[in-house]
Amino acid sequence: MTFFLRTFGRLQLLDRNGDTVVFPEKGLLLFVYLLTSDQGQADRPAIARFLWGDADDDVARTTLRKAVSRIMARQNELGTVILSSENGLLSINRQALCSDLLLEAGGAEREPVAFLQDLLKLLSQPFLGTSQSASQEFRRWFAERENYHACLLKETLRDASKLPKGKEAPDILRRAATTLSWLDPHNPETKRFILQILDAEEHVASLRKDVERRQIALSLKSSRLRSDGDVLTSSTQPAVPSDDVTSASEDVVAAVPRLMLLPPRSQSVQSTAWQLAGSLIEDITIGFCAFDSVQVIAPYSAAQVGKDARTQSDFCARHRVNYVLDTSTSGDTDDATLFVQLIYFDQHQVIWAERFSLHHMALAKDRRAVTRQVALSVCREIERYESLRDNLSPVAYHRYLVGRRHLVRLTLPNLRRARAEMKAALNVSPNFAPALSSMARTYSKEWLLTARGDIELLNTAETLAKQAGRTRSDFADAYRELGVARLLKGQFDESAEAMELAETCGPHYADVIADYADTLVHCSLPAMALQKIERAIELNPLSPDTYLWTAAGASYALADFNRALDYIGQMADPNLADRLSAASWAMLDNQEKARLHVRRFREANPDFDVDRWLSAVPSKEQWHKDLYREGLKKAGF
Repeated sequence: MTFFLRTFGRLQLLDRNGDTVVFPEKGLLLFVYLLTSDQGQADRPAIARFLWGDADDDVARTTLRKAVSRIMARQNELGTVILSSENGLLSINRQALCSDLLLEAGGAEREPVAFLQDLLKLLSQPFLGTSQSASQEFRRWFAERENYHACLLKETLRDASKLPKGKEAPDILRRAATTLSWLDPHNPETKRFILQILDAEEHVASLRKDVERRQIALSLKSSRLRSDGDVLTSSTQPAVPSDDVTSASEDVVAAVPRLMLLPPRSQSVQSTAWQLAGSLIEDITIGFCAFDSVQVIAPYSAAQVGKDARTQSDFCARHRVNYVLDTSTSGDTDDATLFVQLIYFDQHQVIWAERFSLHHMALAKDRRAVTRQVALSVCREIERYESLRDNLSPVAYHRYLVGRRHLVRLTLPNLRRARAEMKAALNVSPNFAPALSSMARTYSKEWLLTARGDIELLNTAETLAKQAGRTRSDFADAYRELGVARLLKGQFDESAEAMELAETCGPHYADVIADYADTLVHCSLPAMALQKIERAIELNPLSPDTYLWTAAGASYALADFNRALDYIGQMADPNLADRLSAASWAMLDNQEKARLHVRRFREANPDFDVDRWLSAVPSKEQWHKDLYREGLKKAGF
């Protein structure tokens, strides 16, 4: 009898009827490992390292011997021979075991678009599900497999994109490009390829040109200001009152954004990494001196501010600091890293983040490269962010900031107050993209809060988002709001495409990535959604409840109900997710806790109806709604 090994979504053994066969998990991991090896076999020491890592050799050999014995006994019960042992080698019998791992075997002979569809079904699910090993060899092998999957998808996508486009092909190509961006997020070549597939090159080109124009403009502005100062002090010019000179000087200082680099916080017991990071930050601070587009607070002053949030806030307000570069170290001596994030202080918004190795060999070789990369990246992001406010009326910007504060707590009165402020800002500066996108947000949020299904609210949101995008083609929030409006209209693929563009324009913008993750949940792509929301949480560690709620929803869709409850437990107000909590507990057969959440939710929403609510919630795939319905019904709704 031939069995089937499923490796995507959940690691499990299936019989010919598709029913799950109980089998030791280490045995299934061993099967996967042998199926991916060249000869379908490996020696016992290699397998022991793969499954148990750095355990004592004698202990690992004994554990492997017992595990193999259990595997042999179980396959005998099943009347099959999948694993065999001879001369110290363990071998897999490919005649007795099929697997989704072997899908690529016939890929070359298949029509590329059809093969691409099959790949997407697999790769939209996490490889091995929650099964794993703590060994270093397993992590290396797992990374190789993920890289292999990305390369296979990329080549298949490349072949499919060269063919004449059928009716469904554009949709498949877009979904494949989105999946590829998740599998291979840090490869510049892959990102360029994805932009070609999504026809988004002009948006990125516009961004690059804008950065270049901004750099030239700032350089000319700085030169002109210096020249004007020379003229003003020349004896051939009329004297200028000292008060005016002081005022002009202060305007110059205020025109150039100010940056403070905080000393690194250590999350490691090793002080060496923290000391290395401290000296690296000093190097980076000094490196900023080469740029005219940003003023940097000296390292000594930044160190005196310390780690107290209130002290930092007071200092930044008093010294007109616009941006803060927050740093922290983590890991031990061999894998220590420096995490860097750029925060726009006025709105406490993360606009760029990156992680760098502090391994002594890597740092010795790349120290100057890291210093240069951080300085260039930070300056580029500050210039891009500052350019949004060029030629902007101070009155318009003030009204915009007041409106943003009203959007922190979403109620209908607050939405209308925010909308009034945004309208006032746009009356003064009609092409101010942030106000246009924020206005779009008020309409989509009103649609959600009123739950009347008023399509005109979403049409207005979409129109304003498009207008913001036309005003600033590199503005992430414009595509973000466009994606939200399209999602609420049930245009799943168009929404995901808009969110992909938003992330391209703001690859370190945590709120954009979080909304992209939410979109992917509604697109019934929970594995990709979980990857995205975990990235957003990394960028914004003090995550708002909406991030954790999205992560919980993605986990539920992956049938990882314990993980869903764990995310809900981290929320500041977990009562917001009572429906999801009830469904998760019910799926775990804990009716007592499920009904507790049902009762609490019913107190605030006595008229709640499962089917009516699910009909209003956008979900692309029916299985997704069915899974939620099952949990809610089991809970007692």
